[in-house]
Amino acid sequence: MKALTVTASIVLSVLLLCIAWLAFFPGDAGDPVVTVAVAPPPPKPAAPPPPQAAPPAPSGSQIELPPGFGIAGPKAQPQSAPGGPAAAPQQQTAAVPSAPGPPPALPPPPETETASITLVQVPVAELIEDSQYGPLPKVAPDGRRPIDVYARPSRYAVKAAGQPPRIAVLIDGMGLSDGVTAEAIKGLPAPVSVAYGAYGRNLQDWVTKARAAGHEVLLQIPLEPMDYPTNDPGPHTLLTTLPPEENMKRLQWLMSRFTGYVGVTNQMGAKFETTQDAFLPVLEEVKARGLLFVDDGTTQNSAGGQIAGTIGLDYAAADVQIDAVSSPESIAKALSRLEALSKERGSAIGVASAKSATIKQLAQWAGQLQGKGFVLIPVSAAIRSQRQS
Repeated sequence: MKALTVTASIVLSVLLLCIAWLAFFPGDAGDPVVTVAVAPPPPKPAAPPPPQAAPPAPSGSQIELPPGFGIAGPKAQPQSAPGGPAAAPQQQTAAVPSAPGPPPALPPPPETETASITLVQVPVAELIEDSQYGPLPKVAPDGRRPIDVYARPSRYAVKAAGQPPRIAVLIDGMGLSDGVTAEAIKGLPAPVSVAYGAYGRNLQDWVTKARAAGHEVLLQIPLEPMDYPTNDPGPHTLLTTLPPEENMKRLQWLMSRFTGYVGVTNQMGAKFETTQDAFLPVLEEVKARGLLFVDDGTTQNSAGGQIAGTIGLDYAAADVQIDAVSSPESIAKALSRLEALSKERGSAIGVASAKSATIKQLAQWAGQLQGKGFVLIPVSAAIRSQRQS
């Protein structure tokens, strides 16, 4: 009996174990089983393969394209220049044009006309046009002109009631003699304007020195005189016998000799300035490039004034040739004449040549102007104030 009881207990235990086994391990019975999903740790990123050079193109398969164009497809590594080291691979990014910088700030008018002032450094990139001859002046995209940017500022550029008599002086023939050029730059007051001829040496250096001393600068161009070719101003002289396009080539060569000038003045030109058909295209080009024109006043019956009025050019003819006769007495009389015209008209312009004796006498005269009630102004200011009359 006891053995039967033990046997029954063993059978019952085995049966219970089987039931428990089927409950937890159903096998193929298809009964639902509750499981817990444990996410595996993220795999470590694989190291990028080292960059490989693009396979060389077959001979004759390279295509030269205009700048800014390309062929769609895999980007090849940049190639080095012949004989140079291999260029490192660069990431290709879209080119974003940089915003243009602000235009250079113009200096304000000085407290007094003879005060020290720092003019705009030249050249200003927006005022330069590249040409086959060299840099040419031009009007900037925002409308600024060389006459606006390169001029010496003056409180008298705008005409107003109660202003004292104003005198402007232009010294031409600068750059031909280093000694006299340096003497004029250092010895004359800053409002005196200076004009460089196109045939001088180291012209851009001299222009930079003149502007550093406060002088505004003009370009002197040779024009055909009455007795040409007996009197020949040089190989790039503008001639009445040349077609306009040839004169324009010569003019652009002359204009490219240096930068930083507010306008143009003539060297000789008695015949050229009286020939309207020849003079008109020249003055139109001067205006189109944002420049002024100063006639030295030596040509009788010049067509310049009439042309300038028609096309709207900033223009003036000199009232007095200060050293037409190079003696101290004649220069003194010419300066007295300049003072009288300034009182009569409100302003007057005198032209003198770069000669040592003339410069010394002018410097002494200019030092006495303020005590006489006159004010010395740049030529550009005189022209602007005269246009408002």
